[in-house]
Amino acid sequence: MDANSVEDLLKLLISSAFRRCRMLDDLCRLSVFLRPRRPSVLISVSDTGTGSILEEFSELKFENNTILSGKWDGVLSIMTTSSSDREIHHLKFDFKEVVSSRRLVRLSSATKNGAKFSGTEVSLSLYEEIDGLVTMLYLFLQKILLLKAFKIAIELIVESGGGTKSFFLQNGCSTTAMNASNIHNLMLGLEEYVSKHGNKFAEACHSCFSIGKNLKVGTGIACSRENQQNSGQVMEVVIIISNISMSDQSSCSRLYGRRTEVLYFRDFAPCSMPQPSLEALNSIDWKNYGLVLKSVGDQDGITLLEWENLPPCSHIDIALHIYDKQTLPCSRSNRIDRFLTRKALKLALTDLKKRNVGTLLSERAVKICNHAPDLAKSISGLIMSSLDLDFKRECFSLLGLPSPESEKDIIENCIKDKIISVVATNDSGGRGTKEAPVLFKQGYEEEYEGAVLQF
Repeated sequence: MDANSVEDLLKLLISSAFRRCRMLDDLCRLSVFLRPRRPSVLISVSDTGTGSILEEFSELKFENNTILSGKWDGVLSIMTTSSSDREIHHLKFDFKEVVSSRRLVRLSSATKNGAKFSGTEVSLSLYEEIDGLVTMLYLFLQKILLLKAFKIAIELIVESGGGTKSFFLQNGCSTTAMNASNIHNLMLGLEEYVSKHGNKFAEACHSCFSIGKNLKVGTGIACSRENQQNSGQVMEVVIIISNISMSDQSSCSRLYGRRTEVLYFRDFAPCSMPQPSLEALNSIDWKNYGLVLKSVGDQDGITLLEWENLPPCSHIDIALHIYDKQTLPCSRSNRIDRFLTRKALKLALTDLKKRNVGTLLSERAVKICNHAPDLAKSISGLIMSSLDLDFKRECFSLLGLPSPESEKDIIENCIKDKIISVVATNDSGGRGTKEAPVLFKQGYEEEYEGAVLQF
């Protein structure tokens, strides 16, 4: 684990604390506390998880880092205990110590007096402006909350003017919510995120998004095989398309404009997207889903996708989360990361198409749908011009309409919708002729075996 900046260091400490909470498999609390001590800031990251694994700190790399060494003395003060321990262990870890065997110093322990609890607190001093630290930590912890780990309460506390201020606290939720799948929780978190005004973690923008309104969601899961060296990885993807009217867009500007923000999580911690996953993004044939990718960019560690043909009222948000089936992380290969990202993305795109008929149609399907109004007009004209009442009743029954007295516009729209529905259902993005489902379904499939649409 590389710590090349203050931001990297604090994110690693918080991610380790979050992992210990998950390992406990019970209700937990994670707190980040900032106390100004001119000219430095004292920061502590504490959790009520399983207790510290010292290997986590020995894996941190700090050597010859001039950027970080000017703001940190390289010392971590650690207090940790597990439920089975009779004492609270006090340790000092000095990353600037040249001799590795001398980096860890064990200090005098404190007795627990028979109490049973577990937890870890890691403290350090940084020469940094407290306002910048609060902003960075607030955004980082808010992104962790997107994962909806309901059993873990998270808070950010800042000492100021002799008092303290708690910026937010996520409380444990119901048993049902805690037992929900990770991808279901990620979907809930992303839905909340995109409905916030301008994607800025504020209150939901009720002028643009009512509950369940304007959001089209697709999810995908890809898993690698387990073997002796690998516990198996899981990649989960959630894609949301939101639709906002042009009038609402003027008052609800987004942080990155019309570009798609790709949120990336690894082992339940936000991080920058690695190169293999970026390659997977570029390798998707987006035209099969009616999209033309213009560019893949980066802004402050955030991956942003820019589209050439996205409708003015539409916006796309994507979240990816890769983690190991077991609680502790293990090594991954670039090949697995790329494969899982690509597969899960395609599954999520396909799922979104299935849930929302007419969405993400390929370029070819769109061209076919453009002819649907004319075709529907011709068919409805033939039906309405017939003098055979039995024929009319049969047609209306097939269309699911009540009687031949229905207006021509109703008939025309019904036929058009059915044509578009069949085209969308059969839109696999592949080439060649493929038989689609029957256009009219009212138990007449055998009688009208030829009534299929091919393209």
